[in-house]
Amino acid sequence: MYKTHNDLADNVRKAAIEYLQARLSDAIDLQTQTKQAHWNVKGPNFIALHELFDTVATDAAGYADLIAERIATLGGIAEGTAAVAAERSTLPRYPLTIVQGTEHVEALATALGAFGKAVRANIDQAADIGDQDTADIFTEVSRGVDKNLWFVEAHNQANR
Repeated sequence: MYKTHNDLADNVRKAAIEYLQARLSDAIDLQTQTKQAHWNVKGPNFIALHELFDTVATDAAGYADLIAERIATLGGIAEGTAAVAAERSTLPRYPLTIVQGTEHVEALATALGAFGKAVRANIDQAADIGDQDTADIFTEVSRGVDKNLWFVEAHNQANR
């Protein structure tokens, strides 16, 4: 870690960076998974899903940026290459052969749900180590992910 005048103890910063780095990999993976859906969706709801998936991908890129900047703020190095994200992501692998809108909705909902669950766990972990700012960032991300999950899942919920 780099030296900083941030008054959080080194052990707190180190732990927070670890939590943030894990979610950075997931956020990058979420963005690329969402782009996979955006580029390949087919079916009667094409344009609505195509546009929704692009919005979700943009939001995921914003989460990645917010998380990476917090890592740097704490004196860490944001490790955000595609190769690192592919190696470290905890999200389920996205199926590359699906095309139907309902299939993409289900796959993306699975990814958003997994990301949201991990982020919520990090809220508590960051608060427990005394880094309320990182907990707040995770809370912001969680709210956005939950909203996007609602938007995505709504496309298949009417059929149930």
